[in-house]
Amino acid sequence: MSQVNFEEFLRDRFQIQFKNQDLLTEALTQRNYLNEHPEEKGRDYQRLEFLGDAVMQESVTEYLFKRYPNWHEGQLTEMRIAMVQTRSFAHFARVIHLDGAIRLGKGEEMNGARQRDSLLEDIWEAFIGALYLDQGADVVRKLLNETLFKAIDEHFFDQFIDFKSRLQERLQAKGTVDIEYTTDAEEELPDHTQRFTASVSVNGKHIGQGQGKSIKDAEKAAAREAMQNLDDK
Repeated sequence: MSQVNFEEFLRDRFQIQFKNQDLLTEALTQRNYLNEHPEEKGRDYQRLEFLGDAVMQESVTEYLFKRYPNWHEGQLTEMRIAMVQTRSFAHFARVIHLDGAIRLGKGEEMNGARQRDSLLEDIWEAFIGALYLDQGADVVRKLLNETLFKAIDEHFFDQFIDFKSRLQERLQAKGTVDIEYTTDAEEELPDHTQRFTASVSVNGKHIGQGQGKSIKDAEKAAAREAMQNLDDK
């Protein structure tokens, strides 16, 4: 996707239009591109990446603190880590079509840098830094509400959290307990994939249930629900 289309997407989907075009251009420019175009006097994305990293950390921390008043520090920290790691930012960079807008050098383009997670993470942070300078914190939060924060409810970040280990640590904090996972059912879905339902119990008492397309995923979902049930007590 071209840069023009990316800007159209920002405007149409998020009602975002940059006032300072140079900021957006800087956020999308890799160093190798400038090396090949010395006539351009601009900067690459790295300074904006530095700012964007701080903006993301603060925005995610504030959101989680307000959204989950009953979560303890460990839960908040683990979710924040899941939300601000490489694969997360790379995913959302693709969602808003940042990957197609990056200005790359020819060598990097040929080497597939446009789809490299590490670069997309950097460009996401640079874009957030540029958006913060151009539009302010409220617009950044609006974008995050419709991307990262929305994905919490869709359980997108569960893939980055080891709920089974977290549940075990919590249950065994006061002594040894018997934690057991059982697969209760197996169901074939219309697309011919399977769905498993797992339950988790502690000392024979049911505390959570979850579903997934593998036994591992179902057990993870059961542990997640168990953690939530313990938080609600």
